[in-house]
Amino acid sequence: MKYLKNEEAAKDAVQQIFLKAITELGKYRVVYVKSWLYMVARNHCLMQLRDRNTYVPVDEELAAEWNNKDEILDREQSLVMLESVLDELNEAQKTCVILFYLHKKSYQEIVDHTGYNLSQVKSHIQN
Repeated sequence: MKYLKNEEAAKDAVQQIFLKAITELGKYRVVYVKSWLYMVARNHCLMQLRDRNTYVPVDEELAAEWNNKDEILDREQSLVMLESVLDELNEAQKTCVILFYLHKKSYQEIVDHTGYNLSQVKSHIQN
């Protein structure tokens, strides 16, 4: 609705996006499904608007994305590097690092989620 501004067009787009997601997801190694699906949906809607020769005024969120393009690319590169080294960690370290850095969980939330004690969680993340 944000891009298409038409309920029927938005409903059609949702169906098309999920069909595309189902067929394309197996072709790629997607780590962050939510972000990937958001980009697929956004690109689909922008292509719909482009085909109609309709332009959407740039909103603040999109402008901020373009202004912070280098920051976003750096963050994405860091996430790719993090993903590549996660397999080198033991399972406990890997779990704690993922929960802390990717899911933004606090030490206490990780303790509650994993059953490790606080010093173990701190140690796993530091190591």
